[in-house]
Amino acid sequence: MDGTTNEGAAGADRYPPAATTVGPRASLVMSLPLGLLLGALSLLVMLPAAQHLRSLQDGERAQATLHTAGSCMAGHCQVQFEVGGRTVIADLPVGSGGGKQSVGASLAVRYQADDPQVAAREEDVGGGGAAVLAALSGGAALLFLTVAAVAAVFLARQRGSEA
Repeated sequence: MDGTTNEGAAGADRYPPAATTVGPRASLVMSLPLGLLLGALSLLVMLPAAQHLRSLQDGERAQATLHTAGSCMAGHCQVQFEVGGRTVIADLPVGSGGGKQSVGASLAVRYQADDPQVAAREEDVGGGGAAVLAALSGGAALLFLTVAAVAAVFLARQRGSEA
């Protein structure tokens, strides 16, 4: 507190400064797998989910009740409805909304006439929620893959200057 510094003091250079940054190798190791994972989520899960939801736009309409609540966006919700005098319990597909509704809530569904087990909430058949998540995860994947590419170029240049 008297205005003196510890520069040159024994052991003063032993600890890194308080504000350290992540090096290019760590950036590459973290960004590449994360970018690939987000890209796979977008291309292999959310885009097909949006297409599946859109395929039910012309399906049969029925009034249903939420049978099992959960994470509907992840495909963990079930609805119950009547088709031709029999009760059908169908899983809502990945990308569905309505996760905040409680069990027993009434909702309209669209289902395939030849297979009533394939159903989706009527509000979701446009594929909007799944398409938005596909775009967001795809954009994040591009961001992380760009960071990985920049880190790889930096590491290559660093190795070239050392040789």
